[in-house]
Amino acid sequence: MSSPSALPPAGRWQPRWQRFAAASVRGYHAYASWLVGLSWRRFAVYALLLIIAVAILQDLPLFTWKVTEQAEAPPARTADAPKAPASGAASQKLPIRIDGPKPVDVTVGVQIDIGQDGIRVTPKPAARAASAADVAASAALEASRAAAAAASAAQGIRITLPETATGGALREAVEQARRDLEAAVREARADAEQAARDAQEAAREAEQARRDAASAQAELAELAGQARQADRAPRTRVVDGGPGPYMMQLALLWILGSAILKYAYKGRMQAERQAARATETAEAESLRRQVVEARMAAMQAQVEPHFLFNTLASIDHLIETDPARASQMQRNLIALLRASMPTMREAGGAGGASGVRDLGREIAVIRPYLEILKVRMEERLVTHIDVPDGLLSAEFPPMMIQTLVENAIKHGLEPKADGGELAVKAEIVHGKLQVTVADTGLGFGKAATAGTGVGLANIRERLQLLYGPKAVLTVAENSPGGTRVTITVPYKTVEEAIA
Repeated sequence: MSSPSALPPAGRWQPRWQRFAAASVRGYHAYASWLVGLSWRRFAVYALLLIIAVAILQDLPLFTWKVTEQAEAPPARTADAPKAPASGAASQKLPIRIDGPKPVDVTVGVQIDIGQDGIRVTPKPAARAASAADVAASAALEASRAAAAAASAAQGIRITLPETATGGALREAVEQARRDLEAAVREARADAEQAARDAQEAAREAEQARRDAASAQAELAELAGQARQADRAPRTRVVDGGPGPYMMQLALLWILGSAILKYAYKGRMQAERQAARATETAEAESLRRQVVEARMAAMQAQVEPHFLFNTLASIDHLIETDPARASQMQRNLIALLRASMPTMREAGGAGGASGVRDLGREIAVIRPYLEILKVRMEERLVTHIDVPDGLLSAEFPPMMIQTLVENAIKHGLEPKADGGELAVKAEIVHGKLQVTVADTGLGFGKAATAGTGVGLANIRERLQLLYGPKAVLTVAENSPGGTRVTITVPYKTVEEAIA
């Protein structure tokens, strides 16, 4: 025999699993029985206390603790990230360019025409002078070029005189034109100097804007680098661990399952109790029936030998005095024994326990019995048997009619000096089989030989066991005298009773 340590792992775990399963089943039935014992009001209190206890316990460190876990970093965002600037000094400057009008030739010239209607001074067609706003990005070089062009304007003056002009008028016109030109040149030079100053100021402002833009670009690049580094860095978060966060859901599921178990298990226990009570009732009725049948068999065993001895003694006496009557009595005794022997055997066996027997066999026992008694009592006994042939196949409990007939003869007719009549009648009344044994004897309980009533009590008990409230035994006085005993049972044939 192998030791437990030599068994394979599955073999070692199997006994433990069986013990665990058995303990679980016992615990299940114990908890279900406890739930069934609770009223629904107490079950509600139990559920409320369980919810309160779980609400208190789920936040304790024993059931809930903090857990730090590392979260997966999101993928780097390349669409919105700025492009990396070029290396060197150029990486610190924004690509800013100020586009202005191309430099133009600002050479200024005038044309003076002297005619009959006077002297006309008109400027030569030339490119327009650049403004301060147009030359802001060209700086001081463009301004100096404009000033030089304005200074040389006086040398580019052409004066055309008509042939009819006189000398004095001509000199005066030329002098006037010269003065006008000098004023125009001075004014143009002042404008050029002012434009140069404005251009220098615009250049300074543009340089300051370029430096500010470069600083902003550097800050933006630094922030972008910090953002990329933060994206690449691992992220962590603190969450609640343990069974605490789920204890309330488990408690609600437990309460719901307990309510369903209480309802279902209560119905099962009620069904089991009803089945147990039905089984106990059936066993008790079977025992009572067996006891009653045993009593009937014992009583019959006591009556039959006494009746048999008396009959045999009567036959022996009649053989000497009246052989014909002795022979008739002997034949009736044989018929009685042939009909009654199966009855006595069934009373002590399965047939007696089942109580299934037809009325014809009971009448077959009563007829020879009464014939024997008529031989013994002679003219003191008159019998009538009124049983239709259609009722001979009806079910009727065994030995009941025989008991009633024996009681009528022994306690009613034999003690009476002149005897009397005895009638056995069977009929259908209100759908039930009714069998009546009536005599004209002394009456119920009036004879000195009155019995203890055990026979009638046994009949009532047997009827109760076989048919319940559907069967009735009634005892009444007969008219004009005697006793009338009636047994009423449900009407059905033996085949129907067996089926």
